[in-house]
Amino acid sequence: MSDFLLPDDIVTLARRVVEENAAAGRKIVLAESCTGGLVAAALTEIPGSSAVLDRSFVTYSNEAKQGELGVASDIIEAFGAVSIACVYAMARGALENSDADVAVAISGVAGPGGGSDTKPVGTVVFARLEKGQEEPEAEDRLFENTGRSGVRRQATLCALELLLP
Repeated sequence: MSDFLLPDDIVTLARRVVEENAAAGRKIVLAESCTGGLVAAALTEIPGSSAVLDRSFVTYSNEAKQGELGVASDIIEAFGAVSIACVYAMARGALENSDADVAVAISGVAGPGGGSDTKPVGTVVFARLEKGQEEPEAEDRLFENTGRSGVRRQATLCALELLLP
């Protein structure tokens, strides 16, 4: 475990993200919702992360997604905050409001409540957008419901993997 009590697998992957992005000369930006800053915390645990992490937006509320990242209210109303459309807009807003080369956005249902038939607890949606790319890459995952911490841990690992060059 690291000094900050992050699991070794997260710290190991974060180290790889920092090293590989530094070697590629790439800056990254994050737009986190359900992970609440865990991806940024993992990256900043690594010495030298300031060469890679430009900034991180923790936009937990819908109002924050709209105000900080420019997510249109009609996207949230039509599709919800846990949707491909929302994380697309989050990634685009993060990239537009930073000096980064690549953005990763995350939104999900960590539980224990808040799930539905169409978006059960463990549903997490990710988007990755590189500068100059027209459309973000996106995916939704249904992680095993291992409790709130478990879902957030799995989402953090997935987001870190998306940040590898």
